[in-house]
Amino acid sequence: MSGNPNRSHWEDETELQTFEHGDVYRPLSSRSQISEAWSETRPSGEVGKSDHDRAAVDVEMNTRDDGKDGRPTSRIMNVLMKIWRTRHTLKDEQSDRELVIKTTLRELITYIVFVIIICIVTYGMTNTITYYYTRAMRNLFVNVKLESGSSSTFESITSYEDFWKYAEGPLLDGLYWEKWYNQENISQDDYGYLYYENKLLGRPRLRLLRVRSDSCSIHSEFKKEITDCYGDYAKGIEDKSSFGLANNETAWTYQTSSELKSRDYWGKLATYDGGGFTHLLPESRRQAARVIAELKDNMWLDRASRVVFLDFTVYNANINLFCVVKLIVEFPATGGAISSAVFRSVKLLRYVTSLDYFVGFCEVVFCLFIIYYIVEEVLEIYLHRMKYFKNVWNCLDILMILIAIVCMAFNIYRTVTVGGKLQELLDYPSQYASFENLGFWQVQFNHMSAVLIFFAWFKLFKYISFNKTMNQLSSTLSKCAKDVLGFCVMFFIVFFAFAQLGYLVFGAQLRDFSTFGDSVFTLFRIILGDFDFIALEDANRILGPIFFVTYVFFVFFVLLNMFLAIINDTYGEVKAEIRDDDEMTVTDYFKKSYNKLLGKLTSRRAQVLDVAEALKDADHNKDKNIDFKEWRTEMKRRGRSDKEIEEAFAAYDENGDRVLSEDEQRHLARDLER
Repeated sequence: MSGNPNRSHWEDETELQTFEHGDVYRPLSSRSQISEAWSETRPSGEVGKSDHDRAAVDVEMNTRDDGKDGRPTSRIMNVLMKIWRTRHTLKDEQSDRELVIKTTLRELITYIVFVIIICIVTYGMTNTITYYYTRAMRNLFVNVKLESGSSSTFESITSYEDFWKYAEGPLLDGLYWEKWYNQENISQDDYGYLYYENKLLGRPRLRLLRVRSDSCSIHSEFKKEITDCYGDYAKGIEDKSSFGLANNETAWTYQTSSELKSRDYWGKLATYDGGGFTHLLPESRRQAARVIAELKDNMWLDRASRVVFLDFTVYNANINLFCVVKLIVEFPATGGAISSAVFRSVKLLRYVTSLDYFVGFCEVVFCLFIIYYIVEEVLEIYLHRMKYFKNVWNCLDILMILIAIVCMAFNIYRTVTVGGKLQELLDYPSQYASFENLGFWQVQFNHMSAVLIFFAWFKLFKYISFNKTMNQLSSTLSKCAKDVLGFCVMFFIVFFAFAQLGYLVFGAQLRDFSTFGDSVFTLFRIILGDFDFIALEDANRILGPIFFVTYVFFVFFVLLNMFLAIINDTYGEVKAEIRDDDEMTVTDYFKKSYNKLLGKLTSRRAQVLDVAEALKDADHNKDKNIDFKEWRTEMKRRGRSDKEIEEAFAAYDENGDRVLSEDEQRHLARDLER
């Protein structure tokens, strides 16, 4: 061994010796470690395992033993189990309550960070100004009067005539802003902006769907008088033949949904195909007015018409938001018209400002978290097999991961697709800007993100449910599940009986009961106190009051109070169980950890002071040097073992002369003060 040739054999061995601490042996390679070792003695007779040892035992028991020690797969599983240790990977949750609490707290802290990342990513996609942007577009196209002096708006359209009034007036006024408020013409650079701020992308498009004249059956008594029959819209009876002028213009010639790159739309009366008869409005107001007049004069709308769509997209660079607008007017077989509108204000260009890039960084962190949780769930499935899916929280974990993967895939798709759409729009600015599909799926993406963050917050109950005090909700619901299930059968028998009665009696007179679904929701509203008794009485002066009184009595006063009684009794039982439970709680764990830390600090300080005093008293002959005999005598008097005495002396006896000089004593004192 290299070093001082005067060093004795036992001094060389001292550097290789180990110091016993707890159940772990570690080499004493530095003076600081020796000084720490002096202050970390364990009371005699204490037998136990550290948290690391307990975790190792759990991992070893959880890992499938094939009888081959050192197998690579087993070693990999051990490493994975240590990194992804959860309550479900422990051997027995009740064997060591302190370890369960510690593991759960670690899971909880990790999950809280994950929830924070989700919140940043989700709220980074929205903006408080979105509502005002949507309202501005709605006020421009929906809440505007059809003509001066009239109170009718787009939502009041009830006939073909009303539609053409809207198209020739408010629609053109909203789409074409060619003058400033002082009637001066706008410059060419400012042309094509709504409210002077929102760029109209491409050209607006009108789209019409029709049905055939033989799309319904006529009773034999009327066949002579009524020759044509136009039924409710359905794809099977859609009329795709050219009509009207039929001069090769798209307004009179049918195009399929694949040609138009449009998707089906779920309207108030039916689900409409993405194809149809289309016409793009020109870039100037004068030309657009001429086109609308031509369509009106040549009966573009007639008895066969079932729905008209007006689609366009605007972009506001000030707030980096797109607004995909769809105005719909449906013409039912009953006659008249039903109007509706859809405004999708979405953020399709995600990365523009520095805040957007920060959100992008959080999205990357979010992806890493998802990978982390995927590995965690795979390990738990590996350990528990099919038993894993019996736990509701585990199923929720899988659902959240699937939603997150779909969101990540769409995020990539949107980023790629928007770039292509904008490039296509720049190359062909006079075409229709087809952002309808992208806007629709962006809204669905926002909805999925909202559901994901809802589940993320709800999942916090999983991590706080290890303590019964925090588990009252789930315990109450699980304990009364059978009683609630039996009650639900009885409740819905009565509830749906009233729903059918309301639909059949009042469906022809009241909007709230016009369909069975509306009748169900109306009855739920009555439970919450939202009802219109006068309307029921006007619809039927006898059955209306009887229906209302009997429903309120049986459902509100009887059934609802039975439900509350079931919950209340079960909650009382759960509270009693919690009072009788003496298991270790989180408060107990923190209190125990605090006392343990305080004890260590107090013990360490006392041990350090004891060694410092020994250093002062060891110089028996007052020659300012401490030889090994003086050191051993003083340390033995203070209860130190020969092993500790020899290790410490050798570590600070730098020249190996078996004497601690003044400099060596100062080094030892400095280490003790640290």
